[in-house]
Amino acid sequence: MRHAAAFVIAAAAASVLVACSPAAPAPITTNGASPQGQKATPSARPTAVGAPTCNGIIPSSTVSSFEGVGWTSQTVPFMIGDLEITGGIECQWADFSTASDNMQVFGWAPITAAQAKTARDKLVADGWHVLKDTKDGTYVTEDKSTVVAPDSDGYGTTYLFGDGWVKVADTKQGLLLVDWPQS
Repeated sequence: MRHAAAFVIAAAAASVLVACSPAAPAPITTNGASPQGQKATPSARPTAVGAPTCNGIIPSSTVSSFEGVGWTSQTVPFMIGDLEITGGIECQWADFSTASDNMQVFGWAPITAAQAKTARDKLVADGWHVLKDTKDGTYVTEDKSTVVAPDSDGYGTTYLFGDGWVKVADTKQGLLLVDWPQS
C-alpha cells in the first residue's frame, strides 16, 4: 500500500510541477512525492480567502491524490519546539484508520521577526542547522543524523522563515508544496 500511495502522490505532484525528483522508496514518512526545484503552478488552486486550511496550503491535485488513497488531514497547532505560533496551521496527512507512521506534514503560520529569531535560536540550540539565507528566506533543518525519512537531498523536517511567515514540511523538498497566502 505504501508503494501505491507514494506513486499516486508522486504522480500528482509531478502534474503541478515543472520538474520533480524521482519517488523515493516508501519510507516511514512518505516524502517521495515532494518535488525538487520548482514551485506549484499558481493557477492550480483557487484564490484563498480567510485562514489557511489543510486543503488550501498545498495544491488541490496533491489533496486529491491523498484523498484518492484514503488519506485525510488532521490539524494540530503550529509548533516550533515549545513555541506555539497562533494563526497558523500544521496539517498531518495520513490514513488515520490504521495504525501507521506513514504520513506527510505541511504547515504555514504568520510570525513576527522577534518570534522568528527566538524560534531559530531555539532550534539551533537544540541541534538543528541553518542551511542558508536565500531570497525566499532562511532554511532551518533537523540534524541529518536524526532524520528518519529524508528527501532525495538527505533533509528531514525543515522550516523556511520568510518575511512575516514560516513554513514547515516533513522534508525540505516538501516545502515547495506549501503555498500560502494565495494571491
